[in-house]
Amino acid sequence: MKMEAMAYDRYVAICHPLHYFIFMSLRHTVILAAASWIIGFMDTTGHAVLISKMSFCKSYLIDHFFCDLPPLLKISCSDKFTVEMLTIGEGAIFAVLAFLLTLLSYMFIVASVLKIKSAEGRKKTFSTCISHLTCVSVFYVTITSLYMKPTSSYSLKQHKYFALLFIVLIPILNPVIYTLKNQEVKDTLKKLVHRMVIKIS
Repeated sequence: MKMEAMAYDRYVAICHPLHYFIFMSLRHTVILAAASWIIGFMDTTGHAVLISKMSFCKSYLIDHFFCDLPPLLKISCSDKFTVEMLTIGEGAIFAVLAFLLTLLSYMFIVASVLKIKSAEGRKKTFSTCISHLTCVSVFYVTITSLYMKPTSSYSLKQHKYFALLFIVLIPILNPVIYTLKNQEVKDTLKKLVHRMVIKIS
């Protein structure tokens, strides 16, 4: 839901700049934040209830960085069909719906940007969206690869790589991308690189 809130923020900033503080008032931001928390809670509650009824006879050790759903199902000797169907069903509802909302907001954004007459204005407006689109793309690719498949096709090694992307790369990517858009940061980095080149030579 965080990605969708960011997409909505971009949509309002680009398509309705004069009404930004009306659409993104404190009340609206609180609603967006509350929706993120409620959907996140609803998403995990069903899994927690179903997993609490499962038995684990293979091992009590999870071969993973954290207690994630697929490696947990891998060590269970109970029937996994209900949990897998819940995961795929919730993924279809929450992830696909969220993706479609993000896509819809960007369709409106692209339509608004194409109406800008100057090429410089279009380039500047598109550049504000590229960072968010990068994060959204990495997020949806990793989420789909991690959770939208049955346990039988689950590969522990592959899951670990995608989990690292999901829990490490995305949180790091956000501040790095948004910081690099700042002109002062760019100028400071150029000075640092210039000093390093002078020291080396």
